[in-house]
Amino acid sequence: MASPTSKSPDQSDKNRKYDRQLRLWGEHGQNMLENANICLINANGLGCEILKGIILPGIGAFTIVDGSKVVEDDLGPNFFLETGSIGKPKATICMQFLQELNTDVKGDSVEESVEYILENRPTFLENFDVVVASNLNEQSLLNLSDFLWRADIPFIYCRSLGMLGSIRIQIREHCVIESHSDNRQNDLRLEHPFPSLKDHLEKTEVTTKVPWLFVLFKYLQKWKAENSNRAPCNYKDKAALRDMVKAEMSSNEENFEEAIKAVNTAFGGGNVSPELTKIFEDDACENLNKKSKPFWIMMKAMKDFVQNENNGQLPLSGVLPDMTADTNSYINLQNIYRQQALHDADQVYRRCQSLVKELGLQSDTVLERDVRLVCREAAGITIIRGSKIADEYKRNFNSLCAVDDMEFKGTLMEYYIALRTYERFLCECGNIPGEYYVENDTARFKSVASKIFMDGGMSSANLSDDIIHEICHYGGSELHSTSAFIGGCAAQEVIKIITKQYKPIDNTFLFNGITTETISLKL
Repeated sequence: MASPTSKSPDQSDKNRKYDRQLRLWGEHGQNMLENANICLINANGLGCEILKGIILPGIGAFTIVDGSKVVEDDLGPNFFLETGSIGKPKATICMQFLQELNTDVKGDSVEESVEYILENRPTFLENFDVVVASNLNEQSLLNLSDFLWRADIPFIYCRSLGMLGSIRIQIREHCVIESHSDNRQNDLRLEHPFPSLKDHLEKTEVTTKVPWLFVLFKYLQKWKAENSNRAPCNYKDKAALRDMVKAEMSSNEENFEEAIKAVNTAFGGGNVSPELTKIFEDDACENLNKKSKPFWIMMKAMKDFVQNENNGQLPLSGVLPDMTADTNSYINLQNIYRQQALHDADQVYRRCQSLVKELGLQSDTVLERDVRLVCREAAGITIIRGSKIADEYKRNFNSLCAVDDMEFKGTLMEYYIALRTYERFLCECGNIPGEYYVENDTARFKSVASKIFMDGGMSSANLSDDIIHEICHYGGSELHSTSAFIGGCAAQEVIKIITKQYKPIDNTFLFNGITTETISLKL
């Protein structure tokens, strides 16, 4: 099994190499990526495309598990094999070619099937941060799903069959710290400024050189004085405040113009979001124990800070938007926000340390840098709790589809059932549908599909003849274009899970390359 390689202390080299992605997930995200260890089960074209998408950004290490040898049919969809690879172990050959993409990444291979590993040494899989698998038969998939769910290891299962593709994420609990929302609320606290900010805003003269924050604060005080000392809370209120600023603005005052534009987004920062309220009320937050994850200890500490010290407000993020101003006035304002943000984070960290001591855990269970990050991103934190693939396969279809038989026909949900039928066909019939005799297999495929519908509580339904013939005509073939698309999407999901940034798919993604349709479903 591969382990992450130690990275060069020369950060400038890494910055040059990974410059574009560092702008997406930052150095802390990159460090998490470089310390991660990924397992790929099945080195087909799709699996290698997924690995390509995480090796290039600098994943720490990867291990390929595949007990098969390379055959001629593998060469078409898999660009990490060549004619000379035929007859050699697929896992080892693919690992060697993939490792050439990035010498910072360490690779390993295991020339065993996943069935053998699950039966003889399943604990091997516990060494990985994420396990990715593709194109398994139904029984192997369910066994792997059960084991990884018990071990609390994120599992991403992908399919690529002809022009069809899918991604299914199985994850017990996943916290997204940095959601990178497109509509992030500025946390300025103008309605209820903290003491140092209020003092600075009141003492600074409003000129054309100061940031628009001073302008807006000045007119906000006038507006509040005329409106029972309350802040603008709706469109009418904000329109009145804008008019008040416009009335006293002369020409060429950029900070006044920016203040007018900012009226809609400058208020409301620091409020506890509905999602965060759910987290604060969660049983995992209310009832900590020695097995509690650091995330829940931080949430408990933050809840205590918000409710008992900060008047129901979140810790200050300390992040200011860009503003037109002279350098000194902007930097002075920025420093005031940063100092208050550090103070709030320090108070939350102290509470974390008290909780850690009460629970009898090591003092480094919760790190100060993690607390600062969580406090900065508090407004966008969310929790995703997933479901087990094995449970999904036992569930009634009506609860999944929520449609009748007529609405079901011709939708991507019908293709979803077709892909599941394909997996069960491999187990029950012992061959790939359409591999030898298309016409014979279409009848057997329809029979298997009928059983799946009966198991799912839709006994009168079945797949359309067109879809059955389509799947059988594929003969298990994998198209590189489909695998490249699904592989790129799946690689993004792996990175999201590792870095705890951006919201991953919750929990199923389906793709039809014929119609170029996609859909995300929670199954």
